[in-house]
Amino acid sequence: MHLLLRACVLQRLKYNFVKRFITQSATGIQVSELTKEVKQQIETYWRAKVSQGQFDPTRRDKYYVLSMFPYPSGSLHMGHVRVYAISDSVARFHRMCGRNVFQPIGFDAFGLPAENAAIQHGLDPAAWTEQNIALMKEQLQAMSCSFDWKHQMSTCSPNYYKWTQKLFLMLYNKGLAYQNEALVNWDPVDQTVLADEQVDANGCSWRSGAKVEKKLLNQWFVRTTAYAKALLDGLENPVLQDWRDIINLQRHWLGECDGYVFQLLTSAANYLRVWTKHPEHLKDPNSFLVLKHSNYLSQLSNALRLTVENPFAGTVIPVIFSDKPNFPEHCDVYLAAPSFREVDKELQETFGLAFFAPTRTNTPNTLDVQQARDEVLEAATRLKIGGYSVSSKLQDWLISRQRYWGTPIPIVHCEKCGAVSVPETELPVILPEKKVFDEQREEALRCTCPNCGNANAKRETDTMDTFVDSSWYYLRFLDPHFSKDIVNKDMAHKCMPVDLYIGGKEHAVLHLYYARFINHFMHSCGLSPTAEPFSRLLVQGMVMGRSYRVKGTGRYVKEDEVEILNAKKNKAILKETKEPVVMSWEKMSKSKSNGVDPTDMIKEYGTDTIRLITLADVAPTSHRNWSSATFPGILNWQKRLWLTLQDFYAARTKPKQEHIDTESEAFKEEDAKLFDARNFYVKGATFNYRHSYQLSVAISKMQGLTNSIRRAPKHIIHYGPQYERALASQIIMLAPMAPHFASELWSKFVATPNRLNIESTELQWDRDVLEQRWPDTDLDYKLDLTIKVNGFENCAIKVSRKNLDRITHNDAMDIAFNTASVTSYLIDKKIRTTNFELYPGIEAILNIYVDKIKQSSAQTTNSNEDVLSK
Repeated sequence: MHLLLRACVLQRLKYNFVKRFITQSATGIQVSELTKEVKQQIETYWRAKVSQGQFDPTRRDKYYVLSMFPYPSGSLHMGHVRVYAISDSVARFHRMCGRNVFQPIGFDAFGLPAENAAIQHGLDPAAWTEQNIALMKEQLQAMSCSFDWKHQMSTCSPNYYKWTQKLFLMLYNKGLAYQNEALVNWDPVDQTVLADEQVDANGCSWRSGAKVEKKLLNQWFVRTTAYAKALLDGLENPVLQDWRDIINLQRHWLGECDGYVFQLLTSAANYLRVWTKHPEHLKDPNSFLVLKHSNYLSQLSNALRLTVENPFAGTVIPVIFSDKPNFPEHCDVYLAAPSFREVDKELQETFGLAFFAPTRTNTPNTLDVQQARDEVLEAATRLKIGGYSVSSKLQDWLISRQRYWGTPIPIVHCEKCGAVSVPETELPVILPEKKVFDEQREEALRCTCPNCGNANAKRETDTMDTFVDSSWYYLRFLDPHFSKDIVNKDMAHKCMPVDLYIGGKEHAVLHLYYARFINHFMHSCGLSPTAEPFSRLLVQGMVMGRSYRVKGTGRYVKEDEVEILNAKKNKAILKETKEPVVMSWEKMSKSKSNGVDPTDMIKEYGTDTIRLITLADVAPTSHRNWSSATFPGILNWQKRLWLTLQDFYAARTKPKQEHIDTESEAFKEEDAKLFDARNFYVKGATFNYRHSYQLSVAISKMQGLTNSIRRAPKHIIHYGPQYERALASQIIMLAPMAPHFASELWSKFVATPNRLNIESTELQWDRDVLEQRWPDTDLDYKLDLTIKVNGFENCAIKVSRKNLDRITHNDAMDIAFNTASVTSYLIDKKIRTTNFELYPGIEAILNIYVDKIKQSSAQTTNSNEDVLSK
C-alpha cells in the first residue's frame, strides 16, 4: 500500500511538472508528446503570425528572391511545394540577417491548358482560372510562405495585360515586332501554332499528341535576334553568379554570333531571312539567292518568278531553287556574290544567270570590303531590316497563337491603312467574354481604324504566346498597381536585378532566353537599371513519384493494385493477374497514378514537417524521390527537439545544486564543447543557407547540433551558458524552414525560468524567433583558411575569426608561403595565377595554380597567426 501511494504521488508530481512545462508556451498546449494533433494546434496558432513578408520600399539592403510563378491548373502539386519551400526558407534566412526581402507571388494565368480544361468542364476560361487561383492561393497560405501578398497579380487581369500590350507596342515601334508569312507547326486538335520545341521527336504535339501539320500562316514575330550578340556577351557579365550549366544551355541556344542577318522583301510581299558571314556581298549588283527546295517559298505558285529587293545595291535579286550550293549550317538560303567569289561565278553560269554582267573583274581589296560591309550594316540598321550579329541557327520569336485565352495583340487591320497599332490611350484591348466571342465573333472583332476612322476595321485575332506574359513579370511585381507606366522606374532601380531566381530546369532555355531579351530591351529604354534580370539561379530538381506499369502493355496502375516482391530490385506483380509490374521513379502525374496531394500530406504530417521532408536528404538541384521511407529521420528529429526543450525546462527549474563548481576546469571543458559545436554548425548551416543553397546539408548541420546538445550532461544543461547559446541558435536556424514549430519552441525557450545572462545584443527576449538576428560565429573561434593548389586542397590553416574576416589576398599568400606543406609543393614551380575568396564568418580560400605538382607529407607550421599579426 505504501509503495502504491508513493507511485501515485510521483505520478501526480510528474503530471504537475509536465503541465507546468507545457503551459509556459504561447499556445498553452496541454500535452508533452509531439503528435499530429499537437502540430496542427501549433500551426493553427502561429500561421497568421509567421506568414507576414512585407517589403519596405523606403529601406535599403534589398534582397529580391523570386520563384517562378505557378500556372493555375487546379491545385498545387509536390513540385510547387518544393520550389516554394526553398524560396521561403531562403527569404526568411535573409530577413533574419537584416536584409529587406522582397518575395512576391502571382499567377501565370493565360494559356492553352486552361482553355482546354474550361471547355471540358463547360466553363468560361476566366471563371475556371479564377476558381483555380482562389484554390491555389488557399494552399499557398496553408504552407505559410512569407509572400508579399500586396504585390499579387495575375497575367489574365486587364490590369496586367494592358502593360503586356504596351510592351508589344514598344517593340513594334522600335521595329522589333513584325508580321510575316511563315511555315508553322499546326496542331489540328488544339487548333493552334506550336513552337518547334513543342513538337516531339515523332512529330507530335507535346500536349494533344496529334500529328503536327505544316501550315503557311501570317504570324507575328519578335526580333529577338537583334539582341543575340548582347545576350551572348551578357553571359560573361559578373552580375551572373552560380549559373553553372545554365550558362552553357543559353550559349548553345544562342549559338556563335559569327554572321549577320537581313530581312529582305520578296515579290510575294513577305520577308525572307538571309544570313551571311559576308554582308558586303549585298553590295554586289550581280548577287542572287539560292533557296533549298524545302524552303516554304517553293510552294508558292509564282515561285519561279520570285525576286527579292536589294536596297544596298539598288537592284532586284533573282531567286533560284536548288540544293546544290554549300549552304551555311542551319540555313536554307544561300547568298551568292559573283563579283566577290569565284565559286559564285560558276554558280551564276550553272543557273544561266551569266547575262548579269559582273561589274568587277577582280576580288575587291580589303579596304573596299570593309567599307562595303560598314555601308551595308549602317543602311540595314537605318532601314530596320537587320544587319546585326547573330548565329545561323537562331530564329526570331514567333508569338502568335490562334486560341482565345491569351493577351490580345493590340493591332487593328484596316483595308486602307494595313496594320495599325492601337493608341496607348486605348489600352487595354479587352478580351471579350468567351460566349460573346464564339457567338458574335465578327461583331466582337469589328472596330474603328485609329488612323483613318474606317468603321469596318478589324482587331487582330491572334493572341500572344504566354511566354510573353512571363518574360517581364519580375519587373511588374515590383509595383503591380503602378498606373503611370509599364514599370515603376524608382522601384526597379531599387530592386533589380533579382538576387535569386528559383525554378525548374525545363524553363532554363526558352523562358530564361525570352526574359533576358526583354530585360535587355527594357534596359535600353531606361526602364531597368541592369541588362541582366537575374543575378543568381537555383534550378530545382523535380519531385518524383514511384510509378507502376504492367510489363508488356505499359498500362499504369495504382500502388494498392500491386504486390511488391522486392523493393530494392524493383520487382512487383499485379495482385489480380500476377502479371509482372515495372517499378520506377518518374515525374509525378495523374496519368501515371503516382501523384501525391500536398493537402493530404499537410493534414497527415503538418506543414513544417512536409517543408522539412521536401528540403531534406537531397540537394535542391537534384530530383527528389518522394517516399515515406525517408520520413522517419525528420519526424524523429522534431520529436528530439521537442524533448530537448522539456529537458531544458526541467533542468532550469530544479533547485540549485551547491556541489556543482561552474568555475572548475572540468565544467569549463564540458561547456566549451557546446561552444565549439555551436560555432561549427552555425558556420556550416550559414554557408549552406547563404552561399551554396544546399538546404539539405543545412538540415544535416542542424541535426548535428541537436546531437551535440542532447549529449550534454545534466549539470551543463542546468548551468552551462554555452548550452543555452547553442539551444537558442538551434531554434533560430530552424525557423526559416519550419517557422511554426520553431516559433513554438522559442516561446517555450524564453518562458523557461532561471535563464543565464546571454548578451542582449545577441538575443532579443521580447521578440519572436523570426525577429531574432541570425546567429554568428564568435570572434575568437578558429575558422579555416583553405589553401588549394591546382584545385586540390593542400591544407586548412586555423585562423581566429577576428583575423580571418579582415584577411586580404596578400595576407593569405604570406600565410601560405609560411606553411611547409605549401612551400614543398611550390619549390622551383612557376605560379601561373592565384585567386582569393573570402566568406566572412565562415572560411577563406586561396587558390594557387602552378605548372607542376609533387606530393608532400609536410605539415602546417604553427606561426600563421603570427604572420597575420605582423
